[in-house]
Amino acid sequence: MLNKKICVVGAGYWGKNHIRTLYELGALGGIVEANSKLLERFSKKYPDVSTYQNLEDTLDNNKFAGFTVATPAETHFNIATKIIQAGKHVLVEKPLALTIKDAEELVKLAEKNSVNLMVGYVLLFHPAIQMTKSLIDEGKIGKLQYIYSNRLNLGQVRTEENVFWSLAPHDISIFQYFTDSFPEEIKAHGSSFLQKGIHDSTITQLKYPNGVEGHIFVSWLHPFKEHRLVVIGTEAMITYEDSVEGKPLKLHSKKFDISAEGVPEKVDGQVKLVKYKNSMPLTEELKYFLDHLNDKQISTANGAQALEVIKILVRASKQIM
Repeated sequence: MLNKKICVVGAGYWGKNHIRTLYELGALGGIVEANSKLLERFSKKYPDVSTYQNLEDTLDNNKFAGFTVATPAETHFNIATKIIQAGKHVLVEKPLALTIKDAEELVKLAEKNSVNLMVGYVLLFHPAIQMTKSLIDEGKIGKLQYIYSNRLNLGQVRTEENVFWSLAPHDISIFQYFTDSFPEEIKAHGSSFLQKGIHDSTITQLKYPNGVEGHIFVSWLHPFKEHRLVVIGTEAMITYEDSVEGKPLKLHSKKFDISAEGVPEKVDGQVKLVKYKNSMPLTEELKYFLDHLNDKQISTANGAQALEVIKILVRASKQIM
């Protein structure tokens, strides 16, 4: 891993986290940032790392085994296209693109150029989310029935995208990960109060094959922070609360049985705290990317899966508008 050097494109709000984490992993080789003052700051902090103002200056050599892109969403398509055409593996922050057409083009381009295209759905690498997926797959909750996610906070309010595109992609990617399927029905509603045409709160309902349903509630106009995930099965339930101290993951032995008379009877069993690995999702995500710089196929957060998320976002957005 230490011999594989990555170039980070974009050193801003999220890019600085890529830079720090890759440096800690011994894999940071370069930084591309158009802002000269910001670039100079990182050059002083990491004097052994190459810095560039132009992406084109990094593509014609074999210095970098891969790239990560952490620039504004509207630039993802053009930047990723150049990197893929240069034959380099790339991790693009979410969303992969802003249209289905552009996302499809990037997936096809990556396949044509035999490079790995990965998208930064970082929560798929959260140990609690991966543990939840294992519990589902192992049948610990019986048959999966319902998933819901609340991602609520006071800010960060954006002016270039609504709360749905800002926050919901994380939860959509998790729902796709848990269900291994594409929703048959999508319903969405949004409300805008702070800025005309930019929604502050949205609720999305999803119906998947095999009777699985879910809802996603996101808002940046909420008096307190709440990041809660609930997974309900026929035999048990799972809760994960990222906004609570200790970030507990719990397995609830709770369900309803139908009596001989046809009356639902509650089975209120024990609640078990589930232990999970204590590691940073971004670290795990970037380690996964580094481990797949040898053309080994990416199975988590790949381009095809990211395209599915874009399709759901676009279809839901048509109803929110």
